[in-house]
Amino acid sequence: MTGQHAIGSGFGHDSTADDVLAGIDLTGKLAVVTGGYSGLGLETTRALAKAGAHVVVPARRPDAAKEALSEIAGVELDQLDLGDLESVRAFADRFLATGRSIDLMIDNAAIMAAPETRVGPGWEAQFATNHLGHFALVNRLWPALAAGGGARVISVSSSGHRRSDIRWDDLQFEQGYDKWAAYGQAKTANALFAVQLDALGKDSGVRAFALHPGGILTPLQRHLEREEMVGFGWIDADGNPLNPGFKSPEQGAATQVWAATSPKLEGLGGLFCEDCEIAELSTDDSPGVRPYAVDPESAARLWTISAELTGENAFR
Repeated sequence: MTGQHAIGSGFGHDSTADDVLAGIDLTGKLAVVTGGYSGLGLETTRALAKAGAHVVVPARRPDAAKEALSEIAGVELDQLDLGDLESVRAFADRFLATGRSIDLMIDNAAIMAAPETRVGPGWEAQFATNHLGHFALVNRLWPALAAGGGARVISVSSSGHRRSDIRWDDLQFEQGYDKWAAYGQAKTANALFAVQLDALGKDSGVRAFALHPGGILTPLQRHLEREEMVGFGWIDADGNPLNPGFKSPEQGAATQVWAATSPKLEGLGGLFCEDCEIAELSTDDSPGVRPYAVDPESAARLWTISAELTGENAFR
């Protein structure tokens, strides 16, 4: 039984973050947006702040974040490196010390197709940064999420999850590295995280969703050579966008903002979204989410492993 079916959101591929927030007043709400100063994160921060939310942006590069966010009111910056568990814990503890609750949390920061890099105790960097860092952060911030009684946690996944299920026998790519398979595993992990967090958190009023934001040219592609993106048909030899299905950053931010705020999602959770709608299950090249990325048993298994690796688990 799955709830992966469209609900008639009224929005779609071309909707923008401002479109989905029309008529929604976020005054008095507190949002945390990781990576909220670049690419989709920047547009997400701008749209939420415009709707009245106070947005906390934990940033690996605070100076760059300060410059990027200088003209947006209602934003608060802090230091956070998702690839460093001590940094994650320090940020979370600083926030908890303020006594505030969190209404919206958007786990947006990510790296994609990076060269083989090891962080912490030898973890593969994409799995560590995109998944384990956010896993530890949300668990550490759990008291603030549960305090409000109705928080939503949004895990930004990708259609890239189709590139790999969880590699249970070689999570850290110790038997040979493939940058795209590593990205795919990390994005599948983002989706499974939302499934299990929702299962564990819904009795406290906390619901979770994952999503594919769409194809967008942003700084996420920083690790890709131009020739590779030309080969994918994303850009031409001069760097101009070619793919007609690509979204603008304003459109790309829409699904995560919709998942975080839509009244139509009240009472729902643990679902994968795309194009401002709940995605259908898909096992071929059509849009949708692979069944393995929303499988409850896999989600529970990954949660246990992630808790062991990070030492963080708000539900133990």
